[in-house]
Amino acid sequence: MRGGILYESTGLVGRSSVRAGPPGKPPSAYAELPAPLFGEGITLTGSRLWQLTWRDGIAIERHPTTLVERRRVTYRGEGWGLCHQRVAGRERLVMSDGTGRLTFRDPNTFTATGGINVHQDGQPVTRLNELECAPDGFVYANVYATDTILRIDPHTGAVTANIDAAGLLTASERRKAKQLNGIAAVPGTDRFLITGKLWPHMFQVTFISR
Repeated sequence: MRGGILYESTGLVGRSSVRAGPPGKPPSAYAELPAPLFGEGITLTGSRLWQLTWRDGIAIERHPTTLVERRRVTYRGEGWGLCHQRVAGRERLVMSDGTGRLTFRDPNTFTATGGINVHQDGQPVTRLNELECAPDGFVYANVYATDTILRIDPHTGAVTANIDAAGLLTASERRKAKQLNGIAAVPGTDRFLITGKLWPHMFQVTFISR
């Protein structure tokens, strides 16, 4: 989210798009991805929006307001989640590829600049999917095909909390919905927006400790 505008990316070949608008209202900007591209994670920097594709090895730079495509750059491997982070006064992108590794990228060129392997209790973590770089300095990542969201220290790769997002959907809604894969921090608050592929709702939540 930025300035009250929610940015969303959708997937599936021939049905991928990126859109922007106030939550709960029709989008004010919209762009489709032509087949065979499969849309994945997006993030905003100061002057651009980056959009990943799943197995196409292409990242698309877009205008942050109109969503008009500016250029395409290539990368190796799969593209899953993407977020933008400021660390020690410098900016970087954080990208997931479905494994347990987070790759850091230059926000202007999309060039890989490093990375970190995520671990919990001494064991590697896998299937990291959607990402959100939150104002608290942590990276939040859902584990693919589960209702678990991990809070990750981007300096060490250590998981510092497990968030259970089960129970948001009713049993009947769950039968039609697929995996949780949408996380967005609400600026200026401690709240997050949570949704998933083919979910009928978007939920505003606060993470609490038990």
